[in-house]
Amino acid sequence: MIKMDRVNEALIHLKNSEQAGKETCLVKPSSKMIGNILKILQKKGYIGDYEHIENGRGGAYEIHLKGKINNCKAVKPRYSIKKDEYQKWEKRYLPAKGFGEVIVTTSKGVMTSQEAREIGVGGRIVAFIY
Repeated sequence: MIKMDRVNEALIHLKNSEQAGKETCLVKPSSKMIGNILKILQKKGYIGDYEHIENGRGGAYEIHLKGKINNCKAVKPRYSIKKDEYQKWEKRYLPAKGFGEVIVTTSKGVMTSQEAREIGVGGRIVAFIY
């Protein structure tokens, strides 16, 4: 099986494990982008602790689930967003105002759209979660 988008594969696996009622989820192969997204999800309370496991085949992340994810997906294509357009994209991908997060990659790193709006930087949309 050829994996095309590691972020999309990881988020789908995370959501499916969550819906199946599992306590842990093993996402492989790992990448720096997935690690940054997991850091945001942990900070916002969607997942518990996670750890990187080096297995000699690209590594993996073992994630402890909390049961708080309703939906999460990667956004393709990764649209460019100007610093004043975040609200438009949040309306498009999130079900309600103040409910969920849009994750973007910027020149300052991977962060939520709210953080990017506060520091006044544009970027590319990567994923959303609620």
